[in-house]
Amino acid sequence: MSDFNRGFTSIPAGRADMAVDAGLRSFMLGVYNKVALGLLLSAALAYVTSAVPAVRDVLFVTTPDGRYAGLTLPGMVLEWSPLIAMLIGMFAMRNPSPRSAGIFYWGIVSLIGAGLGFIGLIYTGASIASTFLVTAAAFGALSLAGYVTKKDLSAFGSFLMVGLIGLVLASVVSMFFHSSALMFAINVLGVFIFAGLIAYNTQRLKMTYYYLKGDANSLAVQTNIGALNLYLDFINLFMFLLRIFGGRR
Repeated sequence: MSDFNRGFTSIPAGRADMAVDAGLRSFMLGVYNKVALGLLLSAALAYVTSAVPAVRDVLFVTTPDGRYAGLTLPGMVLEWSPLIAMLIGMFAMRNPSPRSAGIFYWGIVSLIGAGLGFIGLIYTGASIASTFLVTAAAFGALSLAGYVTKKDLSAFGSFLMVGLIGLVLASVVSMFFHSSALMFAINVLGVFIFAGLIAYNTQRLKMTYYYLKGDANSLAVQTNIGALNLYLDFINLFMFLLRIFGGRR
């Protein structure tokens, strides 16, 4: 993956007419289909880990009325495992094959989906469903904007990455200083950062296609890597919106 990252961002965003490139449309459709299937799998796994008592009680501590009260030791392992897996993948998958990239994608999606069961123990089903629909609509609009814009979003993406680092640091601080105002600010900032990343990563995928055009093997790999980036953007946007607008049980 490191070899791929050099060079393609130098291609101006306005050079390609996406409307007439069937190859690009096919590539992007493959990415979006993988994201959609990943979200479907995540939803199914989250339902199992929140609604099936035999599974739920292994991962989560609940109150007598079924609300979330904390994580068990296996639950803590599950919650941290996607991050650990992605960190390992960054170093282990220097030149991934389509097969290994696909396994990596579905593995991360499965771990995240299973770990999301806690939201069904905190928020009402109606608020989860409505927030998901809002997130899906926003994702579609933002991704379309990133797809069609002729403006190069590279500098914007660099700014967002700095903001993401600040968001992580602020989240760590919030673990020690329980401030509702700070948490609200973090959630609002998270919404704006991941909304921007959806547009940026979509344009980056477009540039990826033109950089690798003709290399079917590399494009197959990037279908999985691109889908993972957009999947993570969607999940994070959904979680920040849910924390702001979600109705608790």
